[in-house]
Parts: sequence; structure tokens; C-alpha cells
Amino acid sequence: MPLDLKRGVKKVASEPVFRCRFDDLPPARTHVGLRKLNTELLSSGPFGYVDVEGLDLVPVDIDVSPLDHSGSSKEGVSYTYKGHDGYAPIFAYVGTQGHMLECELRPGKQHCQSGTTAFIARSVETLQTLGLGGKCLLRLDSGNAAADNFDAFGDHYFIVKRNPRRECPEQMLALARRVGDKQDSREGKNVYTGFFDHFHPGGDQNRPCVPVAFEVIERTIDIDGQKLLVPKLEVNTWWTDLSCRAKTVLDLYHGHGPSEQYHSELKSDLDVERLPSGRLCANKIILLCAMVAFNLLRGSIGPPRRTN
Repeated sequence: MPLDLKRGVKKVASEPVFRCRFDDLPPARTHVGLRKLNTELLSSGPFGYVDVEGLDLVPVDIDVSPLDHSGSSKEGVSYTYKGHDGYAPIFAYVGTQGHMLECELRPGKQHCQSGTTAFIARSVETLQTLGLGGKCLLRLDSGNAAADNFDAFGDHYFIVKRNPRRECPEQMLALARRVGDKQDSREGKNVYTGFFDHFHPGGDQNRPCVPVAFEVIERTIDIDGQKLLVPKLEVNTWWTDLSCRAKTVLDLYHGHGPSEQYHSELKSDLDVERLPSGRLCANKIILLCAMVAFNLLRGSIGPPRRTN
């Protein structure tokens, strides 16, 4: 591709030619090179933070977001948990402006936890390279509450949604009444928040207990004013090592929601919903290229306030 330094790029290869060139790239070396380039790009500017009762932490949101490839027979495309055929890539975003720290393309049928411990460990290593050791707050959904993930968090703080499917809601309500704080709410709605301190990650008794922030909601009157014969119970719990109020943990986890918007920007603004190659290895490289482009388009996010 001839290059005129005065006039810029003189010729651009066609899309089919680019796809062939991606197929010929050495996967391992290319992955390392693109991730190094992305890390250097991120190192050029600081990141926004969240205030945790006087402690400033850089949020890191990790989540899976499927790409819709319905009607495609590309390598790796299979049925996803969203109910369509596609890929199931995992992403990590750093800061309050959604810069992409890491990504990994996966087959659609791959479980969200499969390979996630290694992905977290790689993301934490990148945070160390960026000089953010011990200054981050990792936030993950309940699909990634596996015990092995806790080993990969390193010295960073974390909030991980916990699925209380094994506990009886009535027993959780009784416990919440004893150890929790009752929050102000409307008539017919009782909200209790606090911490449980007797749960082991993954139910493994050989692991130390990790605090669990909880929100237990008892509704005796619905929103329309109708009294309920049987109270409706809702139990929400989160693993965390933060030393703060349970209500603060809840608010911080709700801040994990905007990462869905980052997914949408990648898929729509950069048109990365349907990856072009028929080969999984080439599409993995293309997604890494999209990560670099995503961060270039976001630009600088301005200086944050940091803790020592």
C-alpha cells in the first residue's frame, strides 16, 4: 500500500483483502501487540473515580455482552443466552467514561464464567501496568460469582452480585430484621439493608468468609395500594470487601449498569455487532482492533482526584 507522506494514504485495500490479511496474521503475537498498544494508549491519561465514603476508587466493570450473528454459519457462532446465534465476548471497562481495558471474543455457547478467572487476572495485570494497583473497584454480575474469581482480584476492592437461590427468602427476612437497618420507605414496603458475615464464596467451607451486603424488601401492600394476603419478598445480595454502609454498596453496584451503554456504543457507533470474517481467530483480532479504535474515539477523560 503506497504511502505519500504529504497527501496521506494513497490507496486502501478492499474489505476482502483486509479479511485475507487478518487470516494470515499470527494470532498469539498479534493479540499481544494489540493489547500492548491499547495499554500504552490508556496510559496517556488518568481515569475518573467513584467516591466510596471518602475513598476514591477507579471502577472496573466486567461483563459479557453477546453479538447477534443470527443466520450466520461463521466459526464459533452458536446459541447464546440472549436467545439468538452469535458470539459471547467478555469486556472490561475502566474509569467512569467507559474506556475499554480488555476484551476477549468467545463462542456463543461458552458459559459466561468459563475462562473468566484468567480474563480477570489479565485485566488486573494491566491495571498494575497502568499504576492502578489497589486503587480500583471491580464490579461483576452474578454469573461471575465463582469462588476462583476472588483469587484473581488481587489487592483491588470488589462488588460481585450474588444469587441467593439456595436461601429461603423468609429466613433471609428474619435474619435481616435482626442484623439489618430498616430504611425509610412507603407504607406497606419494608426495606432492610446490612451485612451478613457467615457466607463462604462458592459455598467452600475451606475458604474464609467474605462479607455479603444485603437488601431485603418485604411488600405487604402493592404500588397500587392493594393489600397482599401473602407478603412479597425480594432478596438482593452482593459479595464485597468494602468497609462502608450497605446502602453505599448498593448504589455503587447500580453504577455498573452504564456499562451496557458502552456495549451499545461499540456495537452501533463502531458497527461491531456482526464481525466480518468467517474464522474465529480472525474475528478475535478484529475485536481487539475495535477495542483500540473505541478508546481512540473516546479521547481523554480529564484528571481525577486520586488517593495515596
